[in-house]
Amino acid sequence: MEQNFHRPIRASHIKDATQEHILLADEPTRAALASRFTLPGIALLRGEFALRHERAGIIAARLRMQAKVTQTCVVSLEPFDTRIDEECELRFVPAQSLPESEGVELDPETLEGPDEIPYTADLLDLGEALAEQLALALDPYPRKPGAALPAELSGEPESPFAALKARKGGADV
Repeated sequence: MEQNFHRPIRASHIKDATQEHILLADEPTRAALASRFTLPGIALLRGEFALRHERAGIIAARLRMQAKVTQTCVVSLEPFDTRIDEECELRFVPAQSLPESEGVELDPETLEGPDEIPYTADLLDLGEALAEQLALALDPYPRKPGAALPAELSGEPESPFAALKARKGGADV
């Protein structure tokens, strides 16, 4: 996976007190992320992390993300700006403590709770976590406010027998 926003911190430095970390993506990083996510542009990407040590190397995180991105409307193909302001819960978990994902069935109970992000070598990558959360927050089918399909495309599809009906109605039988 391509990493455009690498901001590592040491998990072992997070002790009993909650740590606050604020990340603000600069212009080259925003341009690289826009390219990575096939967006016309990203004008703002900011993340506020509150990190605390839970147990056995697990770091709980609360993230407040703010972004202003330019997306392309799936209807009109015009670019438009949208704002994202979300909060989420994450857990950074030592990679060796996560079960192997092969053969694991996902069910609703497995998907509950905060997303778990594996880390190795005592390094949490807050920048990549922020980039991934941005990707998850993006609308996969962005629609510009007020965009509508052209009238000829928005109705019911024409029946294949409509042409026959028109011919029959026009002919003298």
